[in-house]
Amino acid sequence: MNNNILVIILASGVFYGTPIFFAALGELFTERSGVLNLGVEGMMLMGGVSAVWASQHIPGSSWFVVLCSILIGAFAGSLVAALHAFLCITLRTNQTVAGLSITIFAGGLGLSSYFANVWDVASESVKHPIRILNPGGLSDAPIVGPIIFHQTILTYLSWVLCVLSLIYLFRTRTGLKLRAVGESPQTADAMGINVVKYRYIHTILGGALAGIGGTYYSLTIVPQWVDGVTKGAGWIAIALVIFGFWRPDLTLLGAYLFGALQSLGLILKARNIEINGSLLDAMPFIMTVVVLVLVSGGWAHKRLQAPASLGVPYEREER
Repeated sequence: MNNNILVIILASGVFYGTPIFFAALGELFTERSGVLNLGVEGMMLMGGVSAVWASQHIPGSSWFVVLCSILIGAFAGSLVAALHAFLCITLRTNQTVAGLSITIFAGGLGLSSYFANVWDVASESVKHPIRILNPGGLSDAPIVGPIIFHQTILTYLSWVLCVLSLIYLFRTRTGLKLRAVGESPQTADAMGINVVKYRYIHTILGGALAGIGGTYYSLTIVPQWVDGVTKGAGWIAIALVIFGFWRPDLTLLGAYLFGALQSLGLILKARNIEINGSLLDAMPFIMTVVVLVLVSGGWAHKRLQAPASLGVPYEREER
């Protein structure tokens, strides 16, 4: 393994940035449809606790159990997202209030903690964690080895999803329709696009991806169930969508930056470099607050090319 500190930071950035990217990609799809989802944290935690339960109770080979755990984590996240979609799209409630309510309802002291106690998932560690791969021993290669080849299967999946998302959003008719729904649902509706369907599908898809992000935390980074295991990663993911200008490729790079910041304190401590650990732990959240403050004004919202109808409920006019 390469001991260069820069290589270690880059490899750790990819490792810790992967779950943030999954959650951010889900939020990106949701916001592209015009729905603001502030309940990402709760969806990640529900996905994480469900994946731990699946890992402890589903019989079979390690790969089979891991696959089932990922799918169940995604399904749990999508169920919470479906509730958010119903509140925001069908009932047309305030999206900010609905998202915050979802986070409180399903978050660290809410439904995820309740299910963790009922299922007693915290009493033992995960039986089938998502392991780091070393294809052909390539992780020992200088520089690129630890960064590219010393990662999990979900990291490689995230790269595939990033490319597919770019193609979907900017090279397909369906992606064009999605962006039209986020920009002007009235115009999209007049063109025959089912606004409600597009918003429901992409909000639920966003929840499923957030659930996979939570699964990564509870089956890879820890790996066991701890209440609030995501430690605010859902909020970072929301800011990351803005940081990445609503583009999957820039969002991926931003996720790795935040991942590197999250791991920097541990790396420096392991090297016996004295630094304020609390400050380093807070840096991702400080950057998150800065990003949210910078884009809070309407002028910044337009300059960053945010979906024009983001957070605005749509009520179809009678014809």
